[in-house]
Amino acid sequence: MSLTSQQIRYLRGLTHHLQPVVMVGDKGLSETVMAEIETALDHHELVKIRLRTDRDSRKAWIRQINEACGAEKVHIIGQVACFFRRNSKKPVIALPVKN
Repeated sequence: MSLTSQQIRYLRGLTHHLQPVVMVGDKGLSETVMAEIETALDHHELVKIRLRTDRDSRKAWIRQINEACGAEKVHIIGQVACFFRRNSKKPVIALPVKN
């Protein structure tokens, strides 16, 4: 599912009040961390993840989360990245209609 720029702007506004639900540290994206991200995306659809590492590793981790979880990157600020993945069974967030 690709998001329009209008939908991304809407989701970015929703992320401001969110706290990071997953923190990725020294051990990187282990199976356990990826399972936590999957669970968070299933329940919340829109999640904020803190990535505690250098810039190059963050970029690689963000790419890996996009591919492995099928999540859309909403935005990145510093060590925090926000992702969205629609829950097909129980949608939580109503997105603006695509134009």
